[in-house]
Amino acid sequence: MPATSATLERDAATPESDKRRQILDGARQVFMGAGFDGASMGEIARTAGVSKGTLYVYFDSKEALFEALTLEEKRGLAEALFRLDADDPDVAAVLTRLGTTYLIEMVRPEHVAVIRMVIGACEKFPRFGQAFFEAGPAMGVARLTAYLDAQVTAGRLKADDTNLAAKHFLHLCQAGLLTRLLFNAGDPVTRDEIDYRIREAVRVFFAGYGPER
Repeated sequence: MPATSATLERDAATPESDKRRQILDGARQVFMGAGFDGASMGEIARTAGVSKGTLYVYFDSKEALFEALTLEEKRGLAEALFRLDADDPDVAAVLTRLGTTYLIEMVRPEHVAVIRMVIGACEKFPRFGQAFFEAGPAMGVARLTAYLDAQVTAGRLKADDTNLAAKHFLHLCQAGLLTRLLFNAGDPVTRDEIDYRIREAVRVFFAGYGPER
C-alpha cells in the first residue's frame, strides 16, 4: 500500500516509543482478528495508521512483530502480577491476593485469545511458544518460587521443592478453568467462582505445605 502524505507526516511527527506502541496496538487488533497466518503487514500498517515503510523500520518481518507482541503481553503480565514481598508474614493473604489477580487476568477473553493465537502459530514457529512460555509462565513461577523460598526459610511454610510448590499453587487456582475457556465451553466465569476457587486453592496449598504444628 503506498504511503499517503498524511501518513508520512504523522510517522515523522510521532516519537519513536509512541510509534512502536502504535504499531503493536495495531498488530494486536489484526492478529486477534485474523490469526498469525491470516494477518498481513499491509493490514497491520493500515490498522496502526503508519506507512508500510515505517512498519518495516521497526519490525523486519511479520514473525518478528508477532514475537515482540506476544512477549510484551506475557512479560508485562508476569511483572504486574508477581510482585511479592518476601518479608510479608501473612502468607495466606499474599497468596489470596496473588491468586485472585492471577485468575482474573487468566479468564479475560483477550488473554484467552492471545493464548489461542500463540498455540495456533507455534506449530509452525516453535520459538514463539518457547519465548511466550519463558516470558510469562516461567517468569511467574520463578518469582513465586523466590517468595516461597523466603517463607520456608522463615518457617512459615514447609516445602522441599518450592519450584514445584509454586506450580502446584498456580494450577490449584485455575484447576482446569483455562482449558475450559480455551475450548469456549461452559458458562462465563463469575467473581464468586473466582473467589471460591482461590479460597480452596489456599486451603489445599496449606494442607500440603503449611508449617508443622
